[in-house]
Amino acid sequence: MARANRKPDNKPPKKGGKRSLRGKGPTPKAEDRPYHKKYKSKEENQRKRTERKRIDAKRSDRKRDFRREPKDHVDTVAGRNAVVEALRAGIPAKELVVAVGVDIDERLNESIRLAQKMGIGIKEVERRQIENMTGIANHQGVALVVKPFQYSSQKEIFARASEPALFVAVDGVTDPRNIGAIARSAAAFGADGLLIPERRNASLTAAAWKTSAGAAARLPIAQITNLSRSIDDAKAFGCFVVGLDGDADTNIDEMEIADQPLYVIVGSEGKGLSRLVREKCDLLISIPMSSAVESLNASVAMSIALYAIDRKRSEL
Repeated sequence: MARANRKPDNKPPKKGGKRSLRGKGPTPKAEDRPYHKKYKSKEENQRKRTERKRIDAKRSDRKRDFRREPKDHVDTVAGRNAVVEALRAGIPAKELVVAVGVDIDERLNESIRLAQKMGIGIKEVERRQIENMTGIANHQGVALVVKPFQYSSQKEIFARASEPALFVAVDGVTDPRNIGAIARSAAAFGADGLLIPERRNASLTAAAWKTSAGAAARLPIAQITNLSRSIDDAKAFGCFVVGLDGDADTNIDEMEIADQPLYVIVGSEGKGLSRLVREKCDLLISIPMSSAVESLNASVAMSIALYAIDRKRSEL
């Protein structure tokens, strides 16, 4: 028997039938596949880097702890020669610190005698304490704790100035020994005071005091906030502002205002005066010297300038 012809079924196919193929996206990099050897190598390298950072940070902390100063800043002179010379120079000190069981020699004996004579306390401590206090391993078992320097104010210095006034200032002098030498020259040639900006300059540390050979006790010294503002104050006071500059066209011997109130500034040996300070100067002067020498030490340059000014003033 013949089958009846069926009508074509026009119904849409049921859901869940034949599925279309879908792509899985790009293949991950080898180091991003957990079971690949490069992934394990990447994890190991990351672990090593983390461990190395931890060790470096720990070492850095140890160095900081070793060199860290106490909460109250302590300025010290360490070593037998340095300590006895500081005491001979009369540096104001709070305490002489001597290591327990240290060998006594002539220098240490003299340091103890001078400290007793000056009424400075003497204390015995472990060598490690002196090392932590000074940040110096080779302290030779002795250190001198120096008192903080007592600065004057610029207002006081200006008020006590002679006629004609002579003020000395520094710009970017970071070596405390240079500061001490400048203070010594300023006192020797009758300057009315030394002005030291707080930023980018050394302060009156024990090293500066020692280099000044006691002049820091005789010369008013002020620590100023802003050198530019101090220059403006000096101009208002009636001073000519003179900057020492190796490239200046005017020779120091040609300076015609030596008999006027002066505010003399010296910069660092390398960079010299900063741009703003140079622009504020009324006169830039140079010191003649051999072409074989590029520049002078800041304290030497200031000494020569003050000598030239003093000589010109004495001739009037």
